[in-house]
Amino acid sequence: MSDRTTSWRERLAHVPRRTRRVGAAGAALIIIGAGVTWALSGRHAVQGAPGGTTRPAAVETTAGRDMGGMNMGGMATSTGGAVHLTANQIRQFGITFGTAEMRRLEARVRTVGTVAVDESRIAQVAPRFGGFVERLHVDATGQPVRRGQPLMDVYSPELLAAEQELLVARNLERSIGESTVPGVPAGAPDLVAAAKRRLQLWDISEAQIEAILRTGEPRRTLTLYAPASGIVLEKNVVQGQAIQSGQMLYTIASLDDVWVEAALREQDAGAVRIGSAASVALAAFPGRSVRGRVTYVYPTLDSIARTIRARIEVPNPDGRLKPGMYATVELTTPTRTALTVPASSVVNTGERAVVFVELGDGALVPREVVVGRVAGDYAEVLSGLEPGQRVVTSAQFLLDSESNLAEVMKSMIGQMSMSDMNSTGRMPDMSGMNVPGGDRAGVNAKGAPMTNMPGMPMPADTSRR
Repeated sequence: MSDRTTSWRERLAHVPRRTRRVGAAGAALIIIGAGVTWALSGRHAVQGAPGGTTRPAAVETTAGRDMGGMNMGGMATSTGGAVHLTANQIRQFGITFGTAEMRRLEARVRTVGTVAVDESRIAQVAPRFGGFVERLHVDATGQPVRRGQPLMDVYSPELLAAEQELLVARNLERSIGESTVPGVPAGAPDLVAAAKRRLQLWDISEAQIEAILRTGEPRRTLTLYAPASGIVLEKNVVQGQAIQSGQMLYTIASLDDVWVEAALREQDAGAVRIGSAASVALAAFPGRSVRGRVTYVYPTLDSIARTIRARIEVPNPDGRLKPGMYATVELTTPTRTALTVPASSVVNTGERAVVFVELGDGALVPREVVVGRVAGDYAEVLSGLEPGQRVVTSAQFLLDSESNLAEVMKSMIGQMSMSDMNSTGRMPDMSGMNVPGGDRAGVNAKGAPMTNMPGMPMPADTSRR
């Protein structure tokens, strides 16, 4: 075994095991880098080689030379992880740019919702007297009705007695007014007005009361009318049924305006407020979204689904929005003006956020930034950039891997003594360094001897000597 190899092993014996592992990792990265360079830079024929064979161009790693001009896969890298590209490379890799600018952020939340009836447009029919249903004019759920349309005819003994009292009061008032008996005042208490008031409190219309007074005969049945226009959502009465005071017979709702109850995730609750614009799309009408506004955000959280409901009021003049339909909702809320970059320009590594800034002449350098709220297509930048700087918006992961590989290789090689390199600029003999997966130097995980990489001879297998 050569003295050079012995010298290397003696030095390695005094190096801590952790440093040895770092050195091994560095050597592995250098081998990978050499392979990438060989694959991308092409193969060069060596004149005079037996059989006209070709071999990869050697990677030059001269001791003491600054590696700021390292060429990785056709990209030139320099100190600080900057990547230098030509105009042709920028087009080839599909690199695009955006600008860091002051913009007004718009928080956008995409969620789902359900169409519901506007509760402020619901009316119920519940008579204030008991009786029997003689006839139904509206006898089906879902039937549209107009305000003032007849719903049913009701026979009520109480109502019939009140009608007779009205007629008696009218006749008594006439008799008292025509009396000539001394001591009887010409003006008697207004008994008719009191009887009228009683019928009005039972929701008997003024026209029905005047009809009773005009004919002078009580009506056996009286008609109940629709208090509002809309659709009959519920019908709880049939013809001939006995009804009681306060019993709910019909539920009528107007669908000219509807609500969309949107479910907001807990983390999106702060991005939506009253007045936020909403775009509602339904599967039944693709490509025909409707606009609305958030009118209320519920103050309670669903502890099971972990969602908060937001109420969106949507006009529905043509009635195509049906209660119960599912909808896709996109909410937009203007927030504040801040320094922003396109959201696609930010590379999140889990521990930090990085953007690549163009410095001119094809130089792209990574910058660590602090990112705030991401609103739509833009991300807020709290620190790390200045307005007007151009940033890369595509192919960032290619640039990031190129920059990181160059930085790791330079830091690893910097830990090795340049005196350990031979005069030809080749890497030192690595005898005694354990290869991951192998049990001795120069042997891979499968037990086969490792061949020399271009410019990096592997240690000879001394077990065969």
